[in-house]
Amino acid sequence: MVVAIYYIWTMQCNPLCIFENVSNTSKSTEFYVHSLAMFKSAVILSQQSNITIDGKLIEWHSVQTSGNEIDAISETCKVLCVSNIVGIVGPGLSREAHIIATFAKTIGIPVISYSATDPDLSDRNVYSNFYRTAPSDKTTATAIIKLGAKVITEEFIKNNLTIQESIIFYISTLSIHDNLKTKLINSESRIVILWVQSTYIPLILQDALKFNLVGPEFIWILSSTISLDSFNTTYNEKLIGLLTIEPVAGTFVNASINTTLLNATYNIWQKYELESFPGSSKVNSFALFAFDATWSLIKSLEKLCSIIKNNSSSSCLSFIESSFCFDRRFIQSDLLLNSINQIEFLGVSGPIKFNLNSNRTDRINGSYYYVQNLQSSSNGLNFVPVLEYVDSDDWNFYKQTTDIVWPGNSLRILTDRAMLKGKHLRIGIIESIPFIIIINSIDNLGQNKTKYIGYICDLIERLKNEIGFIPEIQLVQSNQPYLESVQAVVNGDYDIVIDDVTITAKRKESVDFSNVIFDTSVGIIARRIPDVNIDPLSFLKPFSSQLWLLVFGICIYAAFLLCLIERQDNERLQNRSILFQFLMSVWYSFGNIVGYGVDFNVNTAAGRLLTASLYILSLILLATYTANLASDLTVSKSKDIISGIDDIKDGKIPSDRIGILVNTSLEEYYLKEIPFGRRDYYPLKSRKELYDSSLEGVIDVAFLDSAIAEYFTNNIYCNLTLIGEDFRKGGYEIIIPKKWVYANDLDVQILSLRESGQLEQLRRKWFQKKICPISYEISTAIQIKSMSGLFLIFGLITILSFLLFLWSKRSTFKKHFFNLLS
Repeated sequence: MVVAIYYIWTMQCNPLCIFENVSNTSKSTEFYVHSLAMFKSAVILSQQSNITIDGKLIEWHSVQTSGNEIDAISETCKVLCVSNIVGIVGPGLSREAHIIATFAKTIGIPVISYSATDPDLSDRNVYSNFYRTAPSDKTTATAIIKLGAKVITEEFIKNNLTIQESIIFYISTLSIHDNLKTKLINSESRIVILWVQSTYIPLILQDALKFNLVGPEFIWILSSTISLDSFNTTYNEKLIGLLTIEPVAGTFVNASINTTLLNATYNIWQKYELESFPGSSKVNSFALFAFDATWSLIKSLEKLCSIIKNNSSSSCLSFIESSFCFDRRFIQSDLLLNSINQIEFLGVSGPIKFNLNSNRTDRINGSYYYVQNLQSSSNGLNFVPVLEYVDSDDWNFYKQTTDIVWPGNSLRILTDRAMLKGKHLRIGIIESIPFIIIINSIDNLGQNKTKYIGYICDLIERLKNEIGFIPEIQLVQSNQPYLESVQAVVNGDYDIVIDDVTITAKRKESVDFSNVIFDTSVGIIARRIPDVNIDPLSFLKPFSSQLWLLVFGICIYAAFLLCLIERQDNERLQNRSILFQFLMSVWYSFGNIVGYGVDFNVNTAAGRLLTASLYILSLILLATYTANLASDLTVSKSKDIISGIDDIKDGKIPSDRIGILVNTSLEEYYLKEIPFGRRDYYPLKSRKELYDSSLEGVIDVAFLDSAIAEYFTNNIYCNLTLIGEDFRKGGYEIIIPKKWVYANDLDVQILSLRESGQLEQLRRKWFQKKICPISYEISTAIQIKSMSGLFLIFGLITILSFLLFLWSKRSTFKKHFFNLLS
C-alpha cells in the first residue's frame, strides 16, 4: 500500500483592501518554487529519518491548480482515485481551501494549509478537518490596526480603523473596476492598503503613479515586497516611503525556531535543486509555513501509528475503497485528527501547536510579521525592515532600525487624512461689516484697488498660517448672497464660503458646515429710548448748567444797575450802607426774575425800564423752564415698547411693524417659532434698509444677529439698541461641499484656534470697540444758544436804562465835573 501526502499548490492571493479576480497563469513564482521545494524536502527528510507508516516510507503527489475551485476539486479526485492519500498540505488559495476542506471532511482526511488566510476558515465547527500554519487575515488585520495605532498617527483611536473605500481589481482584464484617481482623491483617508496577490501589485502601482497618487499625500501599505525592476527610475522619489506588511517565519524577528531541522531541510534542497535555492536569508516565509504544515502531518501520522501499534497489531491506515472519490473513507480519521490536535514541536517557522479545546483552526503561537520600508541608499531603492510584530504583542522597532522614511522622503510622520497644505482654495466671501469690510482706493498709477479687511479676513490669514493652503479670495456678487452662496458651493464655483452664515435644515440638505467660527444668537433691535437718571437735582435739568450760571450773573448784573440807579432816589435805599443797598437790589432782581415781586418799587424812569427788562426775562424763562420740566418728567416715566421675544410671540407688536430680512435664517426662525408667523411682517432686503426703517419709524422692531446688531448699535447707529435677552443661540460656520475630504483638517484647525483663544482675540478686536456713549441720554436741557435772543433784548434794555440814568443825573455830573476842575 502506497502512503502519500497530497500537496496542492497555487498562486497565492490574499484578499486585501483592493480585491482581485484571479486569472490562470503558468509562471513559476518565487512563492511556488520555494513552497514546493520545502514540501519535497520535508518528505525526503522524513525518508532520511526513516519515518515509516506500516513499514513503508512516505511518498508524495503534487497537483497544480489555477485558482478555479472546480478544477481544484477535480484534480484532487483524480489523485485520490489512484493513491491512498491520508492528508492534504494546501491549498494555497482561500477560495480553494473552502471546497477542499469540506470535501476532506467528507472522506475523513485532514487539510493543513500553508497560505490560505480567510478568517472564515478558522471556524472549527464548520471546518473540523482544516488546519493552517500561516496567520489568518484576522490576525493580519489586528497587526495592521496596531500598526496604525502605533506608527501611522498617534491620533488614531486604538483598534478603531475603518475601511473608507474598497476598490476591486479584475485580474481577467488587469484593470480596476472604479476610477482609481477619483476614489482616492475624494476619500477622507490617505492610507491605502493594497491587499492583493504580489504579481499584480506593480500593475496597480503603475496606474497610481500615473495619476500622482503615490508620494507625499498617500501612505501605501503593500501585502508583500515586490521587485522594482518594472518601474521607471523617474518614479523613484514617489516610491520612497512605501510600506509592506508580511507574515514571516520566526527567524526574521529573532524568535525561536528549530535551526537543526531548518539546516537539514536546506541541505536537502541544495542537494536536489541547487539552482532554485536563493540562500538561507531569502527563502520565502510561506515556504517555511509549507514545511511546517507538511512536517505536522508527518509527525501526526507517526504518532497515530505508534498509538495503534501499541494497542493492536492492525494497520494504522485503513480505507473504504471506491472508484468514486467522494465515496472513499479514511477509517482512522478521528484518531489522526486527535494526533494533529495533540502534536507540538518547534518548527522552522516557530512553535507549532493547535488547541484541542478551541473552536479555532489556527495555530496557537508563531504569528509573526514585519514591516519593510522602501528607502533610498547609495545602492538605489531597497526595502528595509523597520518594525516587527510577535504573536499578539505590539509592534516594536526592528533590530538595527534607524528611522522610518515616509512618503515624500520625509522623517515626519504623516496623518491618515486628506490635508489642505499646499492646496489652492477658492474662498467665497460676503460683504458684511465687520466680518468683511471692503476698502476701495486708487494707487499711484491711478488704478482702482480693492482691499478686504475684517474678522473673516483675519481668520483666513490665521488658518492659512496654520494649515498652509493657498487662498484665492473672491467676493460673492449677488443681491441674495446668503441664498446663492450655498448653491455656488454645490456648483463648484467656490471650494468654501466663509462669512456670517448659520446652519439651517434646508441648507444642510445641499452642503455641509465646518465647526463654529463665531458664536452668536438672535437679538431684537429697536429705536433707543433715552435713558434718564433720577437724581435729587433733577429740577435743575430743564436748563443747562451754563444757562443757570448766566441767569445768576444777570441777577447780579441787574442788582448792580438797580443799586446804582435807585440808591439816592429810593426811600428804601437812602441812608443805608452800601452792602444793604446792594443786597436789597439783588432781592429786587431775583423777585422779578422768578415772577414773585418785591416789597418796594423803583422811583426813577431808568429803574422802571430795568424792571421792564426783568419782567420780559422772567416771562420767557418761567415758561421755558415749566415746559421743559414737564417734558423731563414725562420722559423719565417712559419704557421700552417690549421686553423681549415673548412679547412679540404674545402679539404686543403688530406683525407689519416687525422687520425681517428675507431669504435668511432669521426669516426661517420667524416663520417657525412665532405663533402667528404669517408672511405679513415687514420684508427687508438688506441691513441698510433695516437700520433706515428703524430710524424712520417705519418699523418698531427687527430681528438681527446679535453680534452684528451689537457692533452697529455701539459704533454707527447710536440711537438704535438691542432689547431683551438674546435667543436662538448658535454660531457661524464655513460652508463646505458635501463629504468634503478636507473637512476634518479644517475642523481640527478651527478647534485649535478656539482652544488657543485666537478666535476670542479676533472677536475682541472687531466687536468690543465702542464709539457710542455707554449710556445714550438725550439731553432736554435748554442751552444758552437757544435763549440768546432773549438775553440780547435784556442787554439792550439794561443799556438803555443805564443811559437814561446818566441823562437824568446830567446836572449832578456837570456840577461834580466843574468842582473837580476848580
